[in-house]
Amino acid sequence: MPQATQIKVGNVILHNGKPYRVSSVMHITPGNWRGMVQTKLVDIISGNATEHRFRSEDKVDLADLETHTLKYMYRAGDSFHFMNTENYEMIDMTLDAIGDAVNYLIEETELTVSYFEGRPVAIEPPTFVELKVTMTEPMMKGATQAASPKPATLETGHTLRVPQYIGIGDRVKVDTRDGTFIERVNS
Repeated sequence: MPQATQIKVGNVILHNGKPYRVSSVMHITPGNWRGMVQTKLVDIISGNATEHRFRSEDKVDLADLETHTLKYMYRAGDSFHFMNTENYEMIDMTLDAIGDAVNYLIEETELTVSYFEGRPVAIEPPTFVELKVTMTEPMMKGATQAASPKPATLETGHTLRVPQYIGIGDRVKVDTRDGTFIERVNS
């Protein structure tokens, strides 16, 4: 059992009997008081966020998670269907369970899914995905690439800022950690 001072962003810990993903960690050492660890925690089952302050000598339980690779197959309404690549089992998840990963799902995408007590609780898309631009404004004359990005809608419905030279039909590389444009991809 690690100490609270060893908690890192992204860890999944058990707190009050529930699994929480750590979304931020700040070590506080106020003068001659004992050190503390201020955390923001997100309940991975319900999605509710909370803050908790641990004493530096507190012990924390890391949640026992399994990970599996799933392949996204298709969407039917608000239900998303995946296939486990290890045993070919079909799994469906709701939009709430998928969260922001929905912005990067195209058919045949492989994702890492964390399971807690046999239930999928967190989806991690690949770090970078290549998506097609379906809608954007034409290039403004005289606009520099770096100074004036424009909005673009991708094939998944996600909107992001891209340089002026990106047009409809271009494929772009997107960083799924923060949803930002990386580069245009030749296809």
